[in-house]
Amino acid sequence: MKIDNTIAAVVTGGASGLGRASAQALADAGVKVAVFDISEEAGEAFAAEIGGVFCNVNILDEASVEAGFAKARAAHGQERVLVHCAVVAGGGKTVSYDKTTGGYKRAPTEGFAKSMEGIAVATYRVASIAALGMATAEPLNDDNERGTIILTSSAASQDGQVGQVAYGGGKGAVNSMVLPMARDLMDLGVRVNAILPGTFATPPMLRVKEMNEAVFDGLGRAVPFPKRLGKPEEFGSLVLELTRNTYFNGQLIRLDGAIRMPPK
Repeated sequence: MKIDNTIAAVVTGGASGLGRASAQALADAGVKVAVFDISEEAGEAFAAEIGGVFCNVNILDEASVEAGFAKARAAHGQERVLVHCAVVAGGGKTVSYDKTTGGYKRAPTEGFAKSMEGIAVATYRVASIAALGMATAEPLNDDNERGTIILTSSAASQDGQVGQVAYGGGKGAVNSMVLPMARDLMDLGVRVNAILPGTFATPPMLRVKEMNEAVFDGLGRAVPFPKRLGKPEEFGSLVLELTRNTYFNGQLIRLDGAIRMPPK
């Protein structure tokens, strides 16, 4: 796909972290970007900064997501690129020791269900709404490409740590969607891929640094090479390549510096 100012994109979670880096990279390449986020103040400011449009979207709410797409399309036309970075998730060990009772407790089913809703269900919701819009758009090139969908999974989907049953399970579900969704959409000329980031220097990790710099530095040293956390702009760079290179389809791409974590 040619990346220029004739192309529109939607980036969920676009006000911070990997979403912000993706939106910035696309805007720098000339793309018209709609920033979907629940953080209104940050989203409005960033969208104005990159010359985009902000849409206050709650990925857990179908009507909110549909309204966001309607606003984005009214401003920029049909999006040809979707980058889905927004997530709602919880954590907790399946069974853990409870100091208050002196016994054991399990992580509640409701917390697991919320994570699945905020990862797997929300991913399908956003991707399918984008795909429906792309389906009737004019082809962009000789390959009859109409759009590309880039999902965000996680290295935890293949290498989950203690307390990541809900998060790793949700992201694993995202991985399992990629190939069948790519095949569902192949006749429409819509591609589907997922990026599996490792540990990136996004706001949650920067808060770790504020609390305990030694822990933060240790996370970086655990990466084989380069021995640091990933930079959000490196994620954004891969988003551009997945958009540009039409032969990427149905792929799960780890972006993690070759880290493989022992259980701890």
